[in-house]
Amino acid sequence: MPGWIGPWEIAILLVVVLLVFGPKRLPEMGKSLGRGMREFKNSITGKDDKDEDDVTPAELPVAKIEADEQPKQPAS
Repeated sequence: MPGWIGPWEIAILLVVVLLVFGPKRLPEMGKSLGRGMREFKNSITGKDDKDEDDVTPAELPVAKIEADEQPKQPAS
């Protein structure tokens, strides 16, 4: 079928991309491509997700165990 990309062409393209960019850059490129597609979709639909993207999860407080509060083991 002329004009259609078959599975062999896709496989060859993926191998070439892997050889050119390397395994370290591919996840980074995929992440940036996904972020760009998400921003494009949000700009088309009119959604504004700036509040959700900028929110960082709160850190949990670190529990301090003092010598008095350590769990006591039963005497055998």
